[in-house]
Amino acid sequence: MSWTLRPCRIEDADWIVELRATVLRDDLERLGRFDPVRVRERFRAAFAPASTSVIVVDGRDAGSIAVRVAEDATWIEHFYLDAAVQGRGVGSGILDVILRQPGTYRLNVLQGSPARRLYERYGFEPYEEDEIDVYMARRV
Repeated sequence: MSWTLRPCRIEDADWIVELRATVLRDDLERLGRFDPVRVRERFRAAFAPASTSVIVVDGRDAGSIAVRVAEDATWIEHFYLDAAVQGRGVGSGILDVILRQPGTYRLNVLQGSPARRLYERYGFEPYEEDEIDVYMARRV
């Protein structure tokens, strides 16, 4: 399975928002927080094509990741992969590339999400959490 990253375009928002709703649905339903309108609105409100890349797997758009540089850390956001490519090393490969530079990286993951295990393998540790989110950081 081969993958690449390509720059995101504004017109990618429509399919990424649908991917987000699909990927997060089970976790949000488990947490009693799934709202089909809100899950889409939250993405659109934060969508920044300039800091977002589209993940292309075997020639097909299959995910997204945003890397936002802030004053105190680099945030990894909107990291979504189509279920057909999850668990096949794509997420790990992307993190290998993103995390090459030293510094502090932050992200948040939903409580109970299987994605947390991936982030923990890369040295992310929780520093704050509530009933919905776990905020994690990795310092190198």
